[in-house]
Amino acid sequence: MRPLAERMRPKSLEEYTGQAHLVGENAVLRRAIESGNIPSFILWGPPGVGKTTLAKIIANQLKRPFHSLSAINSGVKDVRDTIQKAKSQRFFDQPNPILFIDEIHRFSKSQQDSLLGAVEEGVITLIGATTENPSFEVIPALLSRCQVYVLQHLSADELKSLVDKALKEDEYLNKKEIKIESYDALLRFSGGDGRKLYNVLELVTNFQKEGETLTITDGWVEEIIQQNIAHYDKGGEHHYDIASAFIKSIRGSDPNAALYWLARMIEGGEDAKFIARRIVISASEDIGLANPNALLMAMTAFQAVQAVGFPEARIILGQAVVYLATSPKSNSAYMGINYAQALVRKTGDLPVPLHLRNAPTQLMKDLKYGEKYKYAHDFPGNFVDQEFLPEEVKGTKLFEPQNNRSEAGIKERLKQWWKKYGY
Repeated sequence: MRPLAERMRPKSLEEYTGQAHLVGENAVLRRAIESGNIPSFILWGPPGVGKTTLAKIIANQLKRPFHSLSAINSGVKDVRDTIQKAKSQRFFDQPNPILFIDEIHRFSKSQQDSLLGAVEEGVITLIGATTENPSFEVIPALLSRCQVYVLQHLSADELKSLVDKALKEDEYLNKKEIKIESYDALLRFSGGDGRKLYNVLELVTNFQKEGETLTITDGWVEEIIQQNIAHYDKGGEHHYDIASAFIKSIRGSDPNAALYWLARMIEGGEDAKFIARRIVISASEDIGLANPNALLMAMTAFQAVQAVGFPEARIILGQAVVYLATSPKSNSAYMGINYAQALVRKTGDLPVPLHLRNAPTQLMKDLKYGEKYKYAHDFPGNFVDQEFLPEEVKGTKLFEPQNNRSEAGIKERLKQWWKKYGY
């Protein structure tokens, strides 16, 4: 019997759940699909949000030949053979076949290079799927030829609708008497992942006794999952939970736990670059200005891991992890950029003050661009009090130094310079 997630896979946009910003009414990808003229693009998002399903729906709706490769078990030869097959399917003015590549971030540079000609010449329309930032993992030449669409975790309401739909429409579940007392545990174990949600639901409903009504409670779901964790996580998606525990251990300054979760990832076959990227993020988000050298250490580790590879990369990762876990912590820079982005979203595109504007032409100088700007190096201590924010938000404090040795000096300087911010 096919898994529930496969049985419930949507076959049309009308059946598709989530991603309204892309495929809802008048959304950008929806308009492209309805026009029949889609570009090559990459779907970037977490597991279980419908990347593969969306690619299949597009091919089906546009009635295009659909070829699928997985980056895990496909090489350059497979790519070239598929492209050759796609060429043979092009007759007269027929639209391009679609080549879907799952986990495209795992393709090597040579594998990605082998796609370039076919994408550029229109032999195929490429749809890639990735859980990793394409800017890091897709070569610039290929990325420049593709749109990037970001998919989001499914909301609680969307996940609930998937459960209700399965109980009503699935050929096996709709024959059972099932009542849901609470969705909380189902949703919590799914983590916003539709496929994982169906795995949990299927696992739980398999324990229903014949002829009895199954009432799904949070306690029941938790008990079943704990007893069958290996089956529940058979798809390997548990690695995101382990990565979360890893980062939280670094943030919590526990080198023992951080090394344990690092070892779990390494022994589980996790990609070294996946681990190294998260170390770089942690160095800036969780340690930041309390120890600026942490980011340098993390970036050096990232580069070294790429050069060395496993098994020796484990030593480099271990060194970086212990350094980060035992460093003082600060998220002041992380919070600062969050506050700044929130302010920009709230206030919009405020005009740049005239004295801060660039004045490369005489006309701009005549318009007084840059006229009252004070050059800091012309003043004692290389500082002069002037306004750098737009009038509408002047005096807004976005950065607050935290209580550690490194930021104590920063705070003292800010107190001397910027009394208007209240440091």
